[in-house]
Amino acid sequence: MAEFRIRIAGRVAAVSSLFESTRDYCRAYLTEDSPDFSVAVTREDLAFEQEDAIREAREEGFRVRIFPEPFLDRAAIQRKVAENLFRWDTLLLHGSTVAVDGEGYLFAAKSGTGKSTHTRLWREAFGERAVMVNDDKPFLRITGEEILVCGAPWSGKHGLDTNISVPLKGICLLERGPENRIRPAEPGEIVPILRHQGCCPRGPACRSRYGELIDILAARTPLWRMECNKDIRAAWVAYEAMSR
Repeated sequence: MAEFRIRIAGRVAAVSSLFESTRDYCRAYLTEDSPDFSVAVTREDLAFEQEDAIREAREEGFRVRIFPEPFLDRAAIQRKVAENLFRWDTLLLHGSTVAVDGEGYLFAAKSGTGKSTHTRLWREAFGERAVMVNDDKPFLRITGEEILVCGAPWSGKHGLDTNISVPLKGICLLERGPENRIRPAEPGEIVPILRHQGCCPRGPACRSRYGELIDILAARTPLWRMECNKDIRAAWVAYEAMSR
């Protein structure tokens, strides 16, 4: 067992996990501040996460994998933290987010399209100006004044994340293509993808509010659609459009 506190998207969670390794996994987000909420993992939660992973793999056509218990422990904490942060209009979204000069750019796509490859090109293109916010599951905090994209320890197989929160400059739906082309997108093109890629807490009231928050996110954020290849020029084409 391990008990610790982490700060995610401006809120503090008191965490009770089953494995000491989870504390180290979250080390960049540890805090001693007073908690806003608490989460605890049980053996039943581990079983639920494994069953959910199997279901998702079958739906997406991926190979079914049996995950080690420490991995499932971390996944359960992620889910419980996301469900609690939802109370403060904070969404967990599947995407790769890079910040350049303190502004965040989020790239969404189907798994295997190349989100991580594209944000790697941004880091190569912009050097120290570019910082990975989160390579897999950033949190989006929606306030009356701004939308912040926030780092979190759950950052995919590459483990690329930074404990920062930056204003969200744009969202781009990526597709593979032989050339690098980007254009503005309408909410109707992007919203269905965002709904599918997000983590919606269970319950009809939550589903309704989740849809409202996705609509707010799409209405207040510049939206883009891009065909790209793996050449570093893809980063420049995207940045020149999205940073304006």
